[in-house]
Amino acid sequence: MHALYILVPILGILVIAYRYYSAFITARLLVLDDTRVTPAHTQYDGHNYYPTSRWVLFGHHFAAITGAGPLVGPVLAAQFGYAPGLLWLVAGVVLAGAVHDLIILWASTRRGGRSLAEIARLEIGPVAGVTTGLAILFIVVIALAGLGLVVVNALSQSPWGTFTIGATIPLALFMGFYMYRFRRGKITEATVIGVIGLLAAVVFGKPLAGTAFGQYFTLTHQQLVIAMAAYGFLASVLPVWMLLAPRDYLSAFMKIGTILLLVAGVIVVNPELHMPAVTAFAAGGGPIIKGALFPFVFITIACGAISGFHGLIGSGTTPKMIDKESDIRPIGYGAMLIEGLVGIVALIAATALHPGDYFAINVPPSVFATLGIPTVNLQALEAAVGETVTGRTGGAVSLAVGMAQIFSALPGMKGLMDYWYHFAIMFEALFILTTIDAGTRVARFLVQEFFGRFYPPFARTDWMPGTVVSTGLVVVAWAYFIWTGSIGTIWPMFGISNQLLAVIALLIGTTILINLGRARYAWVTVVPLVFLATTTLSAGFLSVRDNFWPMAVGPDAALHVQGYLNSILTVIMMACAVIIVVAAVRRWMAPTGGLGRADNTMQGAV
Repeated sequence: MHALYILVPILGILVIAYRYYSAFITARLLVLDDTRVTPAHTQYDGHNYYPTSRWVLFGHHFAAITGAGPLVGPVLAAQFGYAPGLLWLVAGVVLAGAVHDLIILWASTRRGGRSLAEIARLEIGPVAGVTTGLAILFIVVIALAGLGLVVVNALSQSPWGTFTIGATIPLALFMGFYMYRFRRGKITEATVIGVIGLLAAVVFGKPLAGTAFGQYFTLTHQQLVIAMAAYGFLASVLPVWMLLAPRDYLSAFMKIGTILLLVAGVIVVNPELHMPAVTAFAAGGGPIIKGALFPFVFITIACGAISGFHGLIGSGTTPKMIDKESDIRPIGYGAMLIEGLVGIVALIAATALHPGDYFAINVPPSVFATLGIPTVNLQALEAAVGETVTGRTGGAVSLAVGMAQIFSALPGMKGLMDYWYHFAIMFEALFILTTIDAGTRVARFLVQEFFGRFYPPFARTDWMPGTVVSTGLVVVAWAYFIWTGSIGTIWPMFGISNQLLAVIALLIGTTILINLGRARYAWVTVVPLVFLATTTLSAGFLSVRDNFWPMAVGPDAALHVQGYLNSILTVIMMACAVIIVVAAVRRWMAPTGGLGRADNTMQGAV
């Protein structure tokens, strides 16, 4: 199968979905109205609540929601073949993921930028509110750890990649001051400077890596964890205009530009997909994903089709910066469609590798030796990219190799595969770090809300002691998992937690629709809700029974703590989801469940 015959029809489906399905939802369910004043104006504080241009905010939102998930998940799911992943990516993003993002962003904007937990408390009840908050705290820490581990594995002992990524931080700070202080409103000028700076970081990273100065960017796994934790802390504490928004905006240019270039590259090169449509590992026994195609393909792909983490951004930073309600549709539904496209082209790039080369990169050498699958171009690929890629697990490296292979096949690009490889590594790391910074900030809000119940100043997002303490707690938690975990232990937990959070968000969205008297349209959220709850709870049960608990009681003592921790956290998250399901259904069925109720109790009444 050649990629062109897959990609072109998919692009048509995504365009039709945005044009018609999102218009149906916004007109019949959400009723967007630009005469309503958004929280960015009514609660303006210059720090978190800040009216932002639609395109700058689209950049921030897209960069924040699009972490490692749509890149790494589809690549790891290629173990099952290209067909299952493609089918779920297209159907999932159109009918579930983009719907989820759109409704949560709308709900939070109409409720003063409140968090998912607060919305659950208001719409479902206090038990659901407390349980949602607890679930989110567990889930967001594991999600950030899963995303962060990928970039650590990709940049370890890679001075070129580390320098390139590091250069984006001072560049974003400069852009923030340029757009909001030195040359207020001059977004185009700042954009040109930022894009040129990004490209320069890639070009000059190679000669710098070969000098004595390169040793300062040759970091170990542990050093990278510390560096990333420091960045996450600063990005969460500093005002959004100073680092988070400009860096995400700058990253969005690189992300969207690279995806468009990769789409064009796939169309021009039209690579053959060497991976079978469905592999022998679909029945289980795979070396990367420890489980069968159903239900593990869904939790492995995760963000590319639907992501609960997006609900944290859609009820965290983004609704506090929405300038007018008509911006909700392109930012909520549109950004998720682009993320789905990211997952699709990532899967194409990975499956364009020969199966032997793909598995040699994504599993440890000792495991690969037992598979009996010969490599084809692995040595030539390593020579071309200038790095050893064998056994670089996690999916990021194999994706970068696949992307570089496509880009270097374009006219005039032969011999530049090493630049394209490191460009792809930067592209992936930008995805991940922009999720780390926004995710840490959202988790900080949740912690402040929780402690604010006992000490009111903590709930103020502009109170610096509370900001510092809550951010520190969040950063230490996700950094611990990265420090001690591996892709085989963290990614399954990430997928389960992420999808369970999407289940919770869809429950909240469905409840809001029913409370507003729009139950006739509730199928829009109920259909993906039922499917996702079934697959994710099944995957959670099987993961504990077949993977995590055997680690806890197995012969390898080094895995005991990780096994117990994974088992306990997974069970807690599943229990929280079930509790919220029961509370929501009881709310739906109650005689005074609020059917037809107009919510006039909060700013931006529905």
